[in-house]
Formats: sequence, C-alpha cells, structure tokens
Amino acid sequence: MMKKTTKKSWMIVSALTIGMAVFTPHQAEAASAKTTNEITVKAEQQIKGTIKGVYGDSITIKGKDGKNYYIGMQKFSDEQLEKMNLVEGQEISVEGSLVQDYSDFYTFDVYKKSLPKEITKEDLAKLEKLFNQTKKLEKEEKYDEMDKINLEMDKITKPYILASWVPASFEEFIEAYGFSEKNIVIKENVQKQLKGIYQQWVKLEKSGKEEKAQEKFDEFQKVLLPYLDALNPPLTFEEYISDLELDIPAEAMPKLKALYNDAKKADKDKNDQLSEKLWGEFDEMITPYFKPLSFEDYLSDFDFEIKANDQKQLKKLYEEATALAKTGDDEKANEKWVAIDKILDPYYKANKEILISASKVTINGKVYLPKQ
Repeated sequence: MMKKTTKKSWMIVSALTIGMAVFTPHQAEAASAKTTNEITVKAEQQIKGTIKGVYGDSITIKGKDGKNYYIGMQKFSDEQLEKMNLVEGQEISVEGSLVQDYSDFYTFDVYKKSLPKEITKEDLAKLEKLFNQTKKLEKEEKYDEMDKINLEMDKITKPYILASWVPASFEEFIEAYGFSEKNIVIKENVQKQLKGIYQQWVKLEKSGKEEKAQEKFDEFQKVLLPYLDALNPPLTFEEYISDLELDIPAEAMPKLKALYNDAKKADKDKNDQLSEKLWGEFDEMITPYFKPLSFEDYLSDFDFEIKANDQKQLKKLYEEATALAKTGDDEKANEKWVAIDKILDPYYKANKEILISASKVTINGKVYLPKQ
C-alpha cells in the first residue's frame, strides 16, 4: 500500500443525532502518531508563515524558516476563530508553546466548552478527574479502558444535555433532510404517521429510555425509507464503475454485476455477515482491473521536494510495485513498497510537523488573545 502521512488529533465532535447535540471526545485515527521529542525548539516561540490548511480549530503552516507546523487553536472561542477568517494562502503570525503529541491539544478546558452551562462544580470536578484518567490511558494505548471511563462521563453529562435539549419541531426536522430541494412530496397520511412516531421518540429520549427511543427511531426510518431512497437513489452497477478508473474485460462484467447487486441486496436486507462476504469477493475480483496512478500523480501527493536521483529510484520501484500488484503478487509488491518507504523516510522526518498550541494570533493586521 502507498504510505500516507499519519495525523492524529483530538477534537470535540458535535454529532447532531436526530436534532439533539451529543458531545463526545473523538480520536481521529487511534494509531500512535510520532511525537516531536527529538525536535529542538523553544518551549514558547513565535512562528511566521503561510497557512497551508484549515481544519476547524487547527491549522497547518509553512513557516518562513522552512519548517512545517501544526497549530492547535483550541484556546480561542468559536467567535474568535470565525472573525479570524482563516483561509489557505494567508500570511499569519502565531505565538504558542510546543506540545509533544496531537492528543495534547485536547485538554479538559477544550472538553468543558462542549458541556451545558448548568453543570455543577461538583460534577465538573468528577469529570475532570475522569478526563485525566482517559488521558493517561490513551498514552498507555489502553483504549478499551478509555471507552469504559467515557461511558462513566456520559452518565454524568447526559442528564444535563437532555435537560438543556430543545428538540427541533417535526416540520424543521423533516425539512432538514432536503426533500423539498428535490421536489419530493411526502404523502399527508405518511406525514401524520411520521409526526406521531417522532413525538414519541422525543418523549422517550427526554426520559432517558435509550433502547426504546432507538426502537422508535428505527420505526421512523423504516416508514421514511422509500422517500430516502428517492432522495438518494442507490447507484446502479454501471453508475458505480463509471466513476472508477478501470480496465474490465467484457467477459468479467456479468459476474461483477451479479456480485454487486447481491451485495447491495444483502445491505438492504441488513444481512451484515453476507454483505461483508460478498463485498470482500467483489473487491478481490475488481482490484486487478484498477488503472494504477501514474508515478507523476503519485509524486504530486507529497508536499515536499524530492531529489532527482531519489525520484529516479522511486519511479523504478513504484512501477515495479504497481505491476506486481496488478498480477496479484502482493508479497513481492510489498517488498518494493518497503524499499520506497526507506527512500521516503528521511523526507518524512525532515518535514515532520512541529506541534504548537497557540496563545496569540496576528492575522490581517489584527491581534487575537484567548478569552479568559
């Protein structure tokens, strides 16, 4: 497989679950990310450079010193981030402190931002203690134990979230699906049925009866399904493969189409075991027909310059790896990818992001400091 730069970040995910915001800490990629231990920088420093990417409350910067920086902006409010109007290509100056890992950006203060204001000091203290335990377990990569602590935290926060939750009206909730944009009209008797189910679901959610609430929502989705299918019609086999770069011989088409349709049917029937088996067979059969990415396109994926002699070696190895993969010789192809990684590793190390938690931002002539 092609090697991609690994990023791990902690963030607040606000999952709008049927009109109710549920807040949970979310780890993007549980795989361990490299730290910046071996990079010698000041604990507090100023970086000037150009914004390369904007990711909600984090940005990447190409510094004027040639180094790459990943800047956590979690200390700033949503209103401040909106006023900054961060976009790629902008010049920016940031002051902040070095952190060792992407997960270090996600502090208790950041987590606290997501909680209802009504939460008591006593419960906040309990949450902080539990939160600190999750941070320790995360560093030890004990993710199952982390999940148990997160459930304890949810038990404390859920009553507050439910108490402060103002559900959307049925009309607002249905409108959010976007049926009117596609001129899909839900029959009057179906609307009436859906409204009754929705109101029962809200009542069950408000009283904390999660299992019964889920059953009620499943019922809602079942009634709505024909309209959801009209809103997002399932792709036919022909539509699916037309979007892919494939060289499929005519004689292979009927079997592929039959497999695709059987897998889609298993999905619709919620037969997970059969679905997994059929999609596995489909992927195995279709893989040899993919046109490999050209070496030039592969190279353009990297945001650093590669020396000419290294490029020459990489091109030879890349073309050998893709040819071997096409014939199904994965073991020999993998040997080529290992050799490719060996050439690229020094570039990854030299261009590794330095992690900074921002405490002052200057952009478009304006200075921003975190609100206390």
